Amino acid sequence: MITIINYGMGNLGSVKNMLKKIGTDSIITSNKDEILKATKLLLPGVGSFDNAVKNLQELGLSDIIRKKVLEEKTPILGICLGMQLLTHSSEEGKLKGFGFIDAEAKKFNFDTLDENLPVPHMGWNKARLQKESKLFLDNDDTNRRFYFVHSYAVICKNKEDILTTTHYGYEFVSSFEKDNIIGCQFHPEKSHKYGMKLLKNFVENY
Repeated sequence: MITIINYGMGNLGSVKNMLKKIGTDSIITSNKDEILKATKLLLPGVGSFDNAVKNLQELGLSDIIRKKVLEEKTPILGICLGMQLLTHSSEEGKLKGFGFIDAEAKKFNFDTLDENLPVPHMGWNKARLQKESKLFLDNDDTNRRFYFVHSYAVICKNKEDILTTTHYGYEFVSSFEKDNIIGCQFHPEKSHKYGMKLLKNFVENY
């Protein structure tokens, strides 16, 4: 079962609806037993990093997610804040993320640039592939674009973890992939055909 983890951060219904459009059944849940049965995990999210960490801890989901991801090697896709939670930490907060990826989230800083771009980075932008991945099979490289809304961007310590980069003032990591752990800063559920294809690839190829 494709399981969308509900920890009180974000509109999870839009993710479920997009999965339905590609013909995939899913559940939205914070129930531990249902999460333990998951064949794939989706961790969407918007909002504060520390609030998200607290919610996951208070719901008793942090250890279950660790077990699924690290021991059972269940594929997980973190979306937006969910991607950042898969890293060690965020400049936005003081609490620790899962640390599945050797990375951290930093706020956009354009002090050294000639132009001072608005934050959050909001709207459509391209994601440039940095390595081969089943996540982007048959997803047109020339015109591929996704919808972003974020003020913080992930910095990966290991270049081999970087899946795509996107330019906004400078290049930032817009998705990463390491084994069964995937994160995307953009919102595939808001990205029309490109987002649908990405989710379909996640469902069918992992």
